[in-house]
Amino acid sequence: MSTVTDRSAITEAPILDVLSERWSTRIFDAEAVIDEAALASALEAARWAPTAANSQSWRVIVGRRGSATHASILGSLMGFNSGWAGDAAALVVFVAETSRDGEPLPWALYDTGQVAAHFTIQAHADGLSTHQMGGFEKDTLIAAFDLAENFTPVTVMAIGTLGDIREASAELQARENAPRVRRAVAESVLVND
Repeated sequence: MSTVTDRSAITEAPILDVLSERWSTRIFDAEAVIDEAALASALEAARWAPTAANSQSWRVIVGRRGSATHASILGSLMGFNSGWAGDAAALVVFVAETSRDGEPLPWALYDTGQVAAHFTIQAHADGLSTHQMGGFEKDTLIAAFDLAENFTPVTVMAIGTLGDIREASAELQARENAPRVRRAVAESVLVND
């Protein structure tokens, strides 16, 4: 498998291993099928993510590699993403329900982000790799899946088994082996009284 053995974050304070060990790969095993039990658990974790007033203002579109759904999602990806994401065993679109019964749901985008985060962490805990993408054409997804006006695609996530980095292009290998960096907590906290 991959020659990358430990991509754990170097943190300023202790955090859960499932958080420090999670990273967004671009190298997936193009032959491995999705672990259906792990996918079901990730979807269940998403279901239990907190949402404003329990509005549950989100949906997902799941496309397994080889399906028309996967092809449609892959076709919406832009630039560099379209070159590597097709190897993922599944592509998942996270969709926010921005209004209901004519009333806006102002927290829908935030809630959908929490749903994607819960999904990501559960997937990682169950041995799957993920990578979220913002580089996609929303209108392509809206048309492909005939989404109502109040449904907005927020992110696309590749999910599957980690591939062998030695079989990846030089560009992908360089990105995978680059140091993991984040700005310091002190630079992110605006006020800390």
